[in-house]
Amino acid sequence: MKLVWSPERASKAYIDTVKSCELDLQQSGESELISALAGGWNAKMIVEACSHGGAGATSVGLAIAAHHTGGRYICMVPDESTRQDYLNAVNSAGVSPPPEVVVGPAEEAVAELVGIDFLLVDGRCKGFGRLIRLAKLSHRGAVLVCRRTVAGFRWGGVLGSTTRIVRSVELPVGEGLDIAYAAGNTNSGSTKSNRRWIKHVDQKSGEEHLIRG
Repeated sequence: MKLVWSPERASKAYIDTVKSCELDLQQSGESELISALAGGWNAKMIVEACSHGGAGATSVGLAIAAHHTGGRYICMVPDESTRQDYLNAVNSAGVSPPPEVVVGPAEEAVAELVGIDFLLVDGRCKGFGRLIRLAKLSHRGAVLVCRRTVAGFRWGGVLGSTTRIVRSVELPVGEGLDIAYAAGNTNSGSTKSNRRWIKHVDQKSGEEHLIRG
């Protein structure tokens, strides 16, 4: 099963984020878009990596999206100060119960999670490229978002060769968003492992041919 887009769920997550964060619909942007993406793709494992002081409206938006999808949302923060900022933001927005918060190196935390289908990473996080590479994505596919992107950022430069990006887009929203959709690998691994070389001998010429089976 692949990720399937739901316009209705995306719309609900979008509007609820606007209401909770008291945002202007005429000036909507980063947090609402991210919430709509996670909600619309029915993400079941939502993971966010925040930089120091980076928790805020986007975190509230993802918490709201997780509420609509019935998914799990984990916010990884580097220190206690950012954790408190995060809790203040979700409490002010009336998010209940509070989502999971992990304090410490995000690289260590993300390595323990399996089946991530929505990943949001702050480009100001230390070693954010390695963090993305360590993420164990869902076999259904995954939506990857990098905010506050740095110059020269490319998904191909941070992802391993086993992850195939179906499409990506860079948007001038907030301080810059890079969004990508990674294909699921349900069938690719087994197909590749079962293929083998078959030797065929032409009876007329005597030539040998190797055919990929």
